[in-house]
Amino acid sequence: MTQDPLTLYKLIVLYMLDKVTFKLSYSQISSFILEKEYTNFITLQQVIADLQDTELIKSDTSMNRTLFSITEEGRNTLSYFGNRIGDAIIADIDAFLTEKHLEIKNDSAITAKYYKATSGEFVAELSACEKSAELVNIRIAVPGEDMAEAICENWYSKNEQIYKYLMEELF
Repeated sequence: MTQDPLTLYKLIVLYMLDKVTFKLSYSQISSFILEKEYTNFITLQQVIADLQDTELIKSDTSMNRTLFSITEEGRNTLSYFGNRIGDAIIADIDAFLTEKHLEIKNDSAITAKYYKATSGEFVAELSACEKSAELVNIRIAVPGEDMAEAICENWYSKNEQIYKYLMEELF
């Protein structure tokens, strides 16, 4: 039985999202698929868009980062058609997720976004999660968008030091 390549790529993405307990970014998904040369960038974009349109995955976007998670409908689809993914591809995915687990998890656990409040100020919202627990959630109001954006960018690189500082000062 021949299979439409797009269907296989969709199943690969669903399988990846189902295997982790956190959200994956587009760059994490594409890193695996493009590195293994399963498909090209344009086709992968189409696959992701199709999965979103059919509500098999959902996305959350903030600060130029989009994180994806599988929906219940996506899990159902995977349970019916997941056997169409070859054993070699499953082994590749499992190896990738095992090898990069900590790196991927840490990258997905830190979020930062900002928005304009009704008062006219900008609010930077920063969070760090572990498993399904939110470790810290900080909201900082600042007068300008540039400041809010800088705070969000710095959170990605300095969140560990900031969290450590808070814990030392508060306990």
